[in-house]
Amino acid sequence: MHALSDPVRVRIFMELISSDETLNCTAFVNINNTPLPKSTLSKHFEVLREAGLIYSERRGVALHNSVRAKDYVPKFGRLLDAILEAYRLEMEARQAAG
Repeated sequence: MHALSDPVRVRIFMELISSDETLNCTAFVNINNTPLPKSTLSKHFEVLREAGLIYSERRGVALHNSVRAKDYVPKFGRLLDAILEAYRLEMEARQAAG
C-alpha cells in the first residue's frame, strides 16, 4: 500500500484504471496541473510496478503502462476502492474550496 501513499502515484493509478488503452510516461507530464520531470515520473512508475499494481510493456523507446486488475482485485479490491474513493473526495473538496 506504500505505492499509493503519494498523491501523484494515486493520480497516475486512477488515470490508468480509467483508460481504455495503455499510457506512456509522457501522458502524465502535467499531472495535477503541475509539470513533473520525466525522471520523477519514471520513479513513480517504478514504485507502482514493483508494488504489482501496473504492468509496463516496452514499445520502441517508450514504456506503455496498464493496471494489473486481475492480480490486485482478488487481494486488495475493496481496500484499493476505499483508498481511491478517499482520494477522489479529497480532490473534489480541494477544487470546491478554490
